[in-house]
Amino acid sequence: MATRPPSPQRRNQVLSREQIIETAIELLDAGGESALTTRALTQRLSTGSGAVYYRVGGRDELLDAATETIVTAALAAGPVQASSSPEDEIRTVALALFDAIAEHQWLATRLTLQVVRKPFAPVAVGIFERIGRQVGALGVPQTAWFDAASTLVHFILGAVSRNARIEGDTPTAEPDRAQFLDATAAAWQDLDPEDYPFMRAIVGQMNEHDDREQFLTGIAVVLDGLTRLG
Repeated sequence: MATRPPSPQRRNQVLSREQIIETAIELLDAGGESALTTRALTQRLSTGSGAVYYRVGGRDELLDAATETIVTAALAAGPVQASSSPEDEIRTVALALFDAIAEHQWLATRLTLQVVRKPFAPVAVGIFERIGRQVGALGVPQTAWFDAASTLVHFILGAVSRNARIEGDTPTAEPDRAQFLDATAAAWQDLDPEDYPFMRAIVGQMNEHDDREQFLTGIAVVLDGLTRLG
């Protein structure tokens, strides 16, 4: 007579909201959004779905909470310094988000959705407040604060998302960066120099570029434009 495998033992101690969110982040980091299911989460936590819903909520609430937890921690890691320039503080925020998404590839999509769809939520409000204060310190006229801060935030989100793994990819499927750049450089090198003189001219630069430095260059270009609004 066949026997059922033993069910995982339920934990006796009460789960905290922080434990649930931390475990959700582990699942997301390991397999992306598709890995975060109620079954996977409850099995990992040795609990029932009721405890998860009671402490955090449904899947959307879990994703929002995981996003907020990581972004809040990232921004807190680079506190505002009284002696820092507005440009330095903006770069600090930008790099904090860049590095957080490099570590948590699924975060790019969720962060963008939070800022676009929930501009009233803590994540969006926190980012805009941190950057917006520095926009004012740059001397941008108050009538242009919203446009200036939005431009910066949208550039940051777009740039960091470009470097993130596309949803649905697996870590093993992600191409080696050096191999990818070499293949791209070879393809550009084969282009007709008369039809594509610019592409041929930048082959070496593309193949040797650093994503983080390129990101900072973009920030510098945007900041230079904003200072001319004053």
